[in-house]
Amino acid sequence: MFAETYDIIVVGGGHAGCEAAAAAANMGSRTLLVTMNLQTIGQMSCNPAMGGIAKGQIVREIDALGGYSGIITDKSAIQFKMLNKSKGPAMWSPRAQNDRMRFAEEWRLALERTENLDFYQEMVHGILIEEGKATGVRTSLGIDIRARAVVLTNGTFLNGLIHIGDKNFGGGRAGERAATGITEQLRDVGFDSGRMKTGTPPRVDGRSLDYSKMVPQPGDVLPAKFSYLDTPVLEKQRDCHMTYTSPEVHELLREGFDRSPMFNGRIKSIGPRYCPSIEDKIHRFKERERHQIFVEPEGWDTVEVYVNGFSTSLPEDVQYKALKSVAGFEQVKFFRPGYAIEYDYFPPTQLRHTLETKLIGNLYFAGQINGTTGYEEAGSQGLIAGINAHLKLAERDPFILRRDRRT
Repeated sequence: MFAETYDIIVVGGGHAGCEAAAAAANMGSRTLLVTMNLQTIGQMSCNPAMGGIAKGQIVREIDALGGYSGIITDKSAIQFKMLNKSKGPAMWSPRAQNDRMRFAEEWRLALERTENLDFYQEMVHGILIEEGKATGVRTSLGIDIRARAVVLTNGTFLNGLIHIGDKNFGGGRAGERAATGITEQLRDVGFDSGRMKTGTPPRVDGRSLDYSKMVPQPGDVLPAKFSYLDTPVLEKQRDCHMTYTSPEVHELLREGFDRSPMFNGRIKSIGPRYCPSIEDKIHRFKERERHQIFVEPEGWDTVEVYVNGFSTSLPEDVQYKALKSVAGFEQVKFFRPGYAIEYDYFPPTQLRHTLETKLIGNLYFAGQINGTTGYEEAGSQGLIAGINAHLKLAERDPFILRRDRRT
């Protein structure tokens, strides 16, 4: 099946993997994207949005460097809003609400239209290493696929463990299995690794919500877009909505604090940034009688809704009971509860500025494997890793963005 040697193998089909594969292939490298599920390429694992404060600028930088994230965002947006308009232009931050299914579909179609790019669906179990350099990957079926460089973009899948209250099970995200083997191998050759945690809120049925009790959050009257290219500008938009928790909701949530693994200490991992769970917000800000909940539609046609601001690892019965006491959620029906996830990462001090590892030549890390978070950060790292993997194989100078110069 794989008699030829690829230039670059990209492991993982999330935001980092997609940008890495596109960059390498567009620059002329014969590239293979290997992922556990080709149907989830470009999946928005958490909220269905791109950009925001300190993030929207990253999407536009990716676009200026030839990446796809801005293009995909514009093609699948359902709302656009420029945040911080009350402040100076340096603080303005573009944000788009997206159709989750169309976002992933646009990524898949864009990559399939990219020359020099092949696809293969299977778990990568290990890296082939010869004379201190990565020379390919080994799959869970024992198939060796050769390449001159490898980019790892494993997201939250490395030994991923999902927690909902007292229950836990292996998984890289809801409904998908964890990836095993890579962490253990890299530790054996001298890499340091750690564990990180993050959480996600429940998804609910929008037909069960009473939007009349919520505050509409429309997009801009004259919406802008992300890409500098000829991508579509929104002619119609979907509203988001805002509601609030209450002292009653807080009391109901407190009943389950002792069963929240992110709160009770059972999960000892660190978070990549301060993105507090609802239980953490209630505990840290006891003086506040309410917290904002943003009700975000998942797309144009689906009824699924993302409950932004209600990230939690509480037991599902506690989540349900408390959320039913939020204004507009009295008759709520769950699609799935919120959960926490623990996963392996590798401290980025083990990387060069090109994102090549210091220990193993021609091996690159991008995205959450480096301890970062966010679609935008992952996409930008994937772009840099893909570019530099190609440049190294072509024996050209690396591409390193510095703070003190434009290029």
